[in-house]
Amino acid sequence: MSQNSNFEQRQDEGISVFLTSSALDLSGVVASVKSPKAGALVLFAGTTRDNFHGKTVTHLEYSSYPPRALKTMLSIAQTMKQKHALTAITMGHRLGVVPVAEESILIAVSAPHRQPAWTAGEEALEMCKEKVEIWKLEEFEGDQGGVWRANQDGPSHVPSDLASSSDISK
Repeated sequence: MSQNSNFEQRQDEGISVFLTSSALDLSGVVASVKSPKAGALVLFAGTTRDNFHGKTVTHLEYSSYPPRALKTMLSIAQTMKQKHALTAITMGHRLGVVPVAEESILIAVSAPHRQPAWTAGEEALEMCKEKVEIWKLEEFEGDQGGVWRANQDGPSHVPSDLASSSDISK
Protein backbone atom coordinates (compact mmCIF):
# COMPACT_ATOMS: atom_id res chain seq x y z
CA MET A 1 0.00 0.00 0.00
CA SER A 2 2.80 2.41 0.89
CA GLN A 3 6.26 2.03 2.36
CA ASN A 4 6.74 5.74 3.02
CA SER A 5 7.64 7.25 6.39
CA ASN A 6 4.52 9.45 6.00
CA PHE A 7 2.26 6.42 6.37
CA GLU A 8 -0.06 5.73 9.29
CA GLN A 9 -2.22 2.64 9.55
CA ARG A 10 -4.73 1.01 11.88
CA GLN A 11 -5.82 -2.62 11.57
CA ASP A 12 -8.33 -5.06 12.94
CA GLU A 13 -9.22 -8.58 11.79
CA GLY A 14 -9.86 -8.33 8.03
CA ILE A 15 -9.65 -4.53 8.22
CA SER A 16 -6.97 -2.03 7.26
CA VAL A 17 -7.23 1.77 7.12
CA PHE A 18 -4.39 4.13 6.31
CA LEU A 19 -3.32 7.67 5.50
CA THR A 20 -0.28 8.43 3.36
CA SER A 21 1.38 11.31 1.57
CA SER A 22 2.55 8.93 -1.18
CA ALA A 23 0.72 7.92 -4.34
CA LEU A 24 -1.86 5.23 -3.60
CA ASP A 25 -1.13 1.67 -4.69
CA LEU A 26 -4.24 0.17 -6.33
CA SER A 27 -2.79 -3.34 -6.70
CA GLY A 28 -1.60 -3.38 -3.09
CA VAL A 29 -5.03 -2.38 -1.80
CA VAL A 30 -6.73 -5.02 -3.95
CA ALA A 31 -4.26 -7.67 -2.73
CA SER A 32 -5.03 -6.71 0.88
CA VAL A 33 -8.67 -7.85 0.58
CA LYS A 34 -8.25 -10.92 -1.65
CA SER A 35 -9.33 -14.18 -0.08
CA PRO A 36 -10.38 -17.66 -1.21
CA LYS A 37 -13.53 -17.06 0.90
CA ALA A 38 -14.56 -14.08 -1.25
CA GLY A 39 -16.56 -14.46 -4.44
CA ALA A 40 -16.58 -10.70 -5.06
CA LEU A 41 -14.07 -7.90 -4.79
CA VAL A 42 -15.00 -4.25 -5.37
CA LEU A 43 -12.53 -1.36 -5.65
CA PHE A 44 -13.45 2.30 -5.63
CA ALA A 45 -10.74 4.75 -6.67
CA GLY A 46 -11.55 8.46 -6.27
CA THR A 47 -9.37 10.60 -8.51
CA THR A 48 -8.71 14.32 -8.85
CA ARG A 49 -10.76 15.60 -11.78
CA ASP A 50 -9.60 18.54 -13.91
CA ASN A 51 -12.66 20.76 -13.36
CA PHE A 52 -15.33 21.77 -10.89
CA HIS A 53 -18.38 23.81 -11.95
CA GLY A 54 -16.63 25.08 -15.06
CA LYS A 55 -13.38 26.04 -13.29
CA THR A 56 -10.13 24.31 -14.21
CA VAL A 57 -8.71 22.45 -11.21
CA THR A 58 -4.91 22.31 -10.96
CA HIS A 59 -4.76 19.98 -7.94
CA LEU A 60 -6.31 19.10 -4.61
CA GLU A 61 -4.56 19.33 -1.27
CA TYR A 62 -5.79 17.25 1.66
CA SER A 63 -5.23 18.01 5.35
CA SER A 64 -6.14 15.91 8.35
CA TYR A 65 -5.67 15.26 12.02
CA PRO A 66 -4.44 11.68 11.47
CA PRO A 67 -5.14 10.15 14.91
CA ARG A 68 -8.78 11.21 14.76
CA ALA A 69 -9.23 10.46 11.04
CA LEU A 70 -7.79 6.95 11.43
CA LYS A 71 -10.04 6.26 14.42
CA THR A 72 -13.10 7.33 12.39
CA MET A 73 -11.99 5.33 9.33
CA LEU A 74 -11.47 2.23 11.48
CA SER A 75 -14.93 2.62 13.00
CA ILE A 76 -16.50 2.92 9.53
CA ALA A 77 -14.63 -0.14 8.28
CA GLN A 78 -15.67 -2.17 11.34
CA THR A 79 -19.29 -1.15 10.83
CA MET A 80 -19.20 -2.09 7.12
CA LYS A 81 -17.53 -5.45 7.79
CA GLN A 82 -20.11 -6.43 10.37
CA LYS A 83 -23.18 -5.00 8.61
CA HIS A 84 -22.41 -6.62 5.23
CA ALA A 85 -20.57 -9.77 6.40
CA LEU A 86 -17.48 -8.73 4.47
CA THR A 87 -14.44 -10.93 4.16
CA ALA A 88 -12.15 -7.87 4.27
CA ILE A 89 -12.10 -4.11 3.79
CA THR A 90 -9.26 -1.66 3.21
CA MET A 91 -9.68 2.12 3.10
CA GLY A 92 -6.81 4.44 2.30
CA HIS A 93 -6.65 8.20 1.81
CA ARG A 94 -3.85 10.34 0.45
CA LEU A 95 -2.86 13.54 2.23
CA GLY A 96 -1.01 16.53 0.82
CA VAL A 97 -1.07 17.55 -2.85
CA VAL A 98 -2.88 15.19 -5.24
CA PRO A 99 -2.41 16.15 -8.91
CA VAL A 100 -5.15 15.82 -11.53
CA ALA A 101 -5.86 12.19 -12.53
CA GLU A 102 -4.22 10.72 -9.41
CA GLU A 103 -6.12 8.86 -6.71
CA SER A 104 -6.99 10.49 -3.40
CA ILE A 105 -9.02 7.64 -1.87
CA LEU A 106 -9.16 3.87 -2.32
CA ILE A 107 -11.78 1.59 -0.82
CA ALA A 108 -11.57 -2.14 -1.49
CA VAL A 109 -14.00 -4.68 -0.10
CA SER A 110 -14.37 -8.41 -0.52
CA ALA A 111 -17.35 -10.55 0.34
CA PRO A 112 -18.72 -14.00 -0.42
CA HIS A 113 -21.24 -12.44 -2.87
CA ARG A 114 -21.29 -9.36 -5.12
CA GLN A 115 -24.28 -7.44 -3.72
CA PRO A 116 -22.87 -6.97 -0.21
CA ALA A 117 -19.52 -5.97 -1.74
CA TRP A 118 -21.11 -3.31 -4.00
CA THR A 119 -23.29 -1.95 -1.22
CA ALA A 120 -20.55 -1.86 1.40
CA GLY A 121 -18.12 -0.12 -0.95
CA GLU A 122 -20.58 2.66 -1.70
CA GLU A 123 -21.71 3.03 1.92
CA ALA A 124 -18.10 3.15 3.12
CA LEU A 125 -17.31 5.92 0.64
CA GLU A 126 -20.33 8.01 1.63
CA MET A 127 -19.59 7.56 5.34
CA CYS A 128 -15.95 8.52 4.74
CA LYS A 129 -16.94 11.69 2.93
CA GLU A 130 -19.46 12.55 5.65
CA LYS A 131 -17.54 11.69 8.81
CA VAL A 132 -13.76 11.39 8.37
CA GLU A 133 -11.76 14.39 9.58
CA ILE A 134 -10.11 15.20 6.25
CA TRP A 135 -10.38 18.56 4.51
CA LYS A 136 -9.49 19.47 0.95
CA LEU A 137 -8.26 22.61 -0.72
CA GLU A 138 -9.37 22.68 -4.33
CA GLU A 139 -6.96 24.89 -6.30
CA PHE A 140 -8.10 26.49 -9.56
CA GLU A 141 -6.15 27.70 -12.56
CA GLY A 142 -5.04 31.32 -12.89
CA ASP A 143 -6.23 33.95 -10.44
CA GLN A 144 -9.36 31.99 -9.45
CA GLY A 145 -7.67 30.90 -6.22
CA GLY A 146 -8.91 27.93 -4.29
CA VAL A 147 -11.64 26.77 -1.95
CA TRP A 148 -11.46 24.75 1.27
CA ARG A 149 -14.18 22.13 1.44
CA ALA A 150 -15.16 19.37 3.77
CA ASN A 151 -14.04 16.19 2.05
CA GLN A 152 -17.33 15.82 0.21
CA ASP A 153 -19.09 16.94 -2.92
CA GLY A 154 -21.15 20.06 -2.71
CA PRO A 155 -20.93 23.83 -2.37
CA SER A 156 -17.69 25.54 -1.53
CA HIS A 157 -17.03 26.46 2.06
CA VAL A 158 -14.07 28.73 2.77
CA PRO A 159 -12.11 30.57 0.04
CA SER A 160 -8.41 29.76 0.36
CA ASP A 161 -7.49 33.41 0.78
CA LEU A 162 -9.52 33.47 4.02
CA ALA A 163 -7.91 30.43 5.63
CA SER A 164 -4.49 28.88 5.55
CA SER A 165 -3.83 25.15 5.74
CA SER A 166 -2.42 25.64 9.24
CA ASP A 167 -5.75 27.12 10.39
CA ILE A 168 -7.82 24.27 8.95
CA SER A 169 -5.72 21.37 10.20
CA LYS A 170 -5.77 22.39 13.87
